[in-house]
Amino acid sequence: MKKITFLMLLCILTLNSIAQNKFGHINAQEILILMPEYKAAGTELENLTKTLENQLVSLNAEYQQTIQNYQANETTYTDLDKQDKIAEITGLEQRIQTFRQGAEQSLEAKQQELFIPINNKLKDAIKAVSEEGGYTYIFADEVLHYKDDKNDVSVLVKKKLGL
Repeated sequence: MKKITFLMLLCILTLNSIAQNKFGHINAQEILILMPEYKAAGTELENLTKTLENQLVSLNAEYQQTIQNYQANETTYTDLDKQDKIAEITGLEQRIQTFRQGAEQSLEAKQQELFIPINNKLKDAIKAVSEEGGYTYIFADEVLHYKDDKNDVSVLVKKKLGL
């Protein structure tokens, strides 16, 4: 009898603690898109991408011009001139490859530099809303399979961010 009473008391306490949890969900992507910082970061990243693409186009044009000059004048070159021109072409190929790698790394670093603070600002707003509203968990739509819209706290997070 004592065991049954203990188990029932344990079940009641467990159910009571579960019932006290408050859940909410947000559409984080929608909120991010509305943030002015997000738009500005996207524009800055696009501008950097265009600048790097223009530099790459310029390098490729230089490479193509060098190859065309070599092919057009190959018969007039001495063996020493040919070796020099081939070394120049190889050097350009290496410069292009190095530039591509550096550009990718630069874009990745810039993306992190721009978007990590924005994501942190969103997380801080979510945390503030959860503390103010007594939410135990707030889920983002990306990992949620079912939601009841009455628990959507996106409006509260947007308000916290001033959107």
